[in-house]
Amino acid sequence: MTLRVLVVTGGHSVDHPAMWKMFGDLSAERDWAWAHAVQPSAQSWFDPARSGAWDVIVCHDIVGLRLRRGEPPAPIVPSPAIAKALVELLDAGQPIVVTHHSLASWPSWDGWAEAIGGRFNYAPGPWRGVDWPSSGTRIDTYTARVVADHPVCAGVADFELTDELYCCPIFEDSVMPLVRADADFDGRRFIRTYEHVIVGEADAPDCAAHPAASNLIAWAKVAGRSPLVYLQPGDTAATFGHATYRRLLANAVDWVASAGARAWARSHPTPIELPS
Repeated sequence: MTLRVLVVTGGHSVDHPAMWKMFGDLSAERDWAWAHAVQPSAQSWFDPARSGAWDVIVCHDIVGLRLRRGEPPAPIVPSPAIAKALVELLDAGQPIVVTHHSLASWPSWDGWAEAIGGRFNYAPGPWRGVDWPSSGTRIDTYTARVVADHPVCAGVADFELTDELYCCPIFEDSVMPLVRADADFDGRRFIRTYEHVIVGEADAPDCAAHPAASNLIAWAKVAGRSPLVYLQPGDTAATFGHATYRRLLANAVDWVASAGARAWARSHPTPIELPS
């Protein structure tokens, strides 16, 4: 049966032609019918009234954050209606795959970070009783090591990738690890994003003061009653064209839509707190 896949972008730059080539190729290989929606209008799909319209939603967007070069990143609090709709959609069991910079979405809403399993902090802020500094990034070549016998990793051997790595809070106690990056996560090797946005990379400090960062770059979890997979790679056209990354992403989409993943999520419900 053809799988209906909605790809959501917006809020951050992305190489659209390379992404569309990837989804076009995967759709032909996997029997998907895919479409594209752009934030902020794409938010209308994140509503329980439209549950089931798409078998899987793939998020490669940043929402709930205003990014303008030369200005401090500005979190946006979701309206009560938007937050309620998102929670109800995930409680209804909407399969979802979250990729790359979408980890930075809704930074003012702790419940959303808990739903995803981590948060990329463009600006400093509290979470789980800790005052976190801004997160950091760097481009590096590393080996992605599969650490789980899981359908998302089926047919995926360890592979080399050149992509963006994150120094940011990830709570491994809340997720099922799938892939780790064999790389140096010393904070001194990352550029703090807050200052990067304001003054540029050359003058931005490193993340030496950041708590030890996790090397986990892919995981599965339950959000509400929905199966969710997060894949951290996804920064470049080269990544979108990488055969093993494509397989990992395709496996993630197919798995969250599967009857087994849906049953697993329903049997392990994880409540999502609304913004206070």
